[in-house]
Amino acid sequence: MKVVVDEEKCVAAGQCVSAAMDVFDQREDDGIVVVLDENPPAELADDVRNAAAVCPALAIRIEE
Repeated sequence: MKVVVDEEKCVAAGQCVSAAMDVFDQREDDGIVVVLDENPPAELADDVRNAAAVCPALAIRIEE
């Protein structure tokens, strides 16, 4: 699994951080998503998929 984000689409809602805080964070200055782990371990896969699903801007893409 590889996590890809489109920072241009991100609206800084923070849903991804709530869903998978080991994989996502937000920049201090504007709240835009930061990927902490582009290739998260298998045990976080469900959390990452959930983060992508709840993103209001659809800024997270998962490549399997």
